[in-house]
Amino acid sequence: GSFRTELSGDTERAFVYGREVSDFRMVDYDAISMLNVSATQELHRQLEAERSETAALRRKLSDLEAALAVSGRPAVLKTRRFGYDGKGQVMIREGDDAAAALAQLGTAPAVLEGFVPFTREVSVVVARALDGRVAAYDLCENNHKNHILSQTLVPAQVDGKATELALQYAQTLASSLGYVGVMAVEMFVVGEGGDEQILVNEIAPRVHNSGHWTIEGAETSQFAQHIRAVAGWPLGSVTRLGRVRMDNLVGEEAEDWLVLLSDPHAHLHLYGKAEARKGRKMGHVTFVTPE
Repeated sequence: GSFRTELSGDTERAFVYGREVSDFRMVDYDAISMLNVSATQELHRQLEAERSETAALRRKLSDLEAALAVSGRPAVLKTRRFGYDGKGQVMIREGDDAAAALAQLGTAPAVLEGFVPFTREVSVVVARALDGRVAAYDLCENNHKNHILSQTLVPAQVDGKATELALQYAQTLASSLGYVGVMAVEMFVVGEGGDEQILVNEIAPRVHNSGHWTIEGAETSQFAQHIRAVAGWPLGSVTRLGRVRMDNLVGEEAEDWLVLLSDPHAHLHLYGKAEARKGRKMGHVTFVTPE
């Protein structure tokens, strides 16, 4: 099913399954009132500090230089908040000027991460309800181009034990943080085969690009799941409906929408953005293949 809200002047109407409802309760629940993005990421850095040699920074060059002495180079300097698609981060390699890297981030609070030689990037989209129940979608394998998500494949081609660990990490984080709603936990896979290990990279406390496949590829989409969670409703099924490939349409790639639709199995989503700028996400297309 579906629902939407419609705002018109000072009036608000709710529609459930296409029918107007006169007696309804608007949900105004701040799922992260005591856990804003900054706090979420800072706690995550603390949880992973021993494994990834992450060092929190204040806004002084001496702090950055001290952190680099711990993490080594290359390392990644990131803003604590609002970073996405490669924005808000700077790679610091051997010979690079640390002061210049710090200046690129302006006055934003930052963290320094030791570089991880990963073999794959994966993510788990997980939901936690008001009653504490947790449901995680299958592990996603994510491929990036120019720091922007290009393709998501589900299920990820990752060892079974590593997959179980990734799902466990995501569910434990959501529960430990007291989070309510949908969130994504982005991770690195290090090693190959039976030696694969999972390292948590970032937390996105919201519905996530790597979860857009759930619209057609799961019994409950991440968007419907988020509403269920914050509204206090039972969580929906996260069962996957087949093998899934989701391709982001970035910049001028969206102009080939008619070609994409020549495949009868394509589920096309265009976001209605007026200008197809380089590096701008314009839509996505999802393919679900029976297993």
